[in-house]
Amino acid sequence: MGKKRKNSGFKTPEGYFEGFTDDLLNKMSKEASSLPNKDGFKVPEGYFDSLNKKVLEKVTEKEIKVIRLQAYKKYFYAAASVAAIVLLVLSMQWKDKSSFTFDDLARTDIEIYLEENDLGLSSYELAEVLLTEEMEVNDILNIELDDENIIDYLEDNIDELNLEIDE
Repeated sequence: MGKKRKNSGFKTPEGYFEGFTDDLLNKMSKEASSLPNKDGFKVPEGYFDSLNKKVLEKVTEKEIKVIRLQAYKKYFYAAASVAAIVLLVLSMQWKDKSSFTFDDLARTDIEIYLEENDLGLSSYELAEVLLTEEMEVNDILNIELDDENIIDYLEDNIDELNLEIDE
């Protein structure tokens, strides 16, 4: 960018500008002698005297047959009112369908939200908020507890639970 091009791509013959003004003046003097002394246009006599009459004859207004268009305002207003009613009905139906309640949320959506967003609550605080009346143990655990699983657990951990078995 900092370098300037020395060669612009255009060339002139040597000594071109030295005799340029003399050559130009010679050509102008030769052409001036070949030009006519008079204008090349001629206007007939009295042309401009009758010009106004000729122009006014061509410009005069003739009666034009006017065709009135029927007023379509009634149809326009009727179409606009029908469109407004249709939009009103569609918007009312659309608003009714889009209102959600807490009961519409799936349990998995709530779980995903709680897992992904840090609410700053400890497990004890969450336990206080959750309703345990309708909750079962199987809702909390990943596996289902059936009678066989419970018996197996109790047999394996009987010593830790300090239970006595009467057989």
